[in-house]
Amino acid sequence: MNNPPHKSGIVEQYGPLTNHDRSFDCQFWQSQGVKAIFDAAFDLIKDYLLLKDKNVNQPRIQRSVESFGKISL
Repeated sequence: MNNPPHKSGIVEQYGPLTNHDRSFDCQFWQSQGVKAIFDAAFDLIKDYLLLKDKNVNQPRIQRSVESFGKISL
């Protein structure tokens, strides 16, 4: 039985950091789409809060906004 090779989805770049031009990073994240970028950013925020506050249940970024508008003076 011939199975096609398993695609892992892992993408890597090797090389010295001193000559890193970030084009690989830009190309990778642009190929992921908006939802994946926001999910990854939110995961980083949760990791930071876990290390800083030891609590990730109610991050401030998830609070809802009732409305936006210009204040009449």
